[in-house]
Amino acid sequence: MPMETQLALHSLLNLKREIEELEDMSRDTSRPVTLDQQSVGRLSRMDALQQQAMAKASERKRAYALMRIQAALDRLEEGDYGYCVDCGEEIPLKRLEIDPAVSLCVNCARASEKP
Repeated sequence: MPMETQLALHSLLNLKREIEELEDMSRDTSRPVTLDQQSVGRLSRMDALQQQAMAKASERKRAYALMRIQAALDRLEEGDYGYCVDCGEEIPLKRLEIDPAVSLCVNCARASEKP
């Protein structure tokens, strides 16, 4: 296995582990909020609901990141890692070092951002 592939695999697996650890730590903040006014004041309940909403948004971001990482791991296994999924051009090593789960070259990424 080439050195770049080993580094990419190592980086992707580390990212995946870090995200999974964050998921484990954040499980408490996404639990349902008790709506009993006797035990929790209105402002405290509103604060808890806001924290819960932020936790759910973070959870969605982590799920998306895990999906990107898994797709990159799949491309690694198939031998397609490091190539743009749209045009097939090689993605520069520096771009992969910044984000090992990236799937598009710069040109295709720019094109996909345009309305």
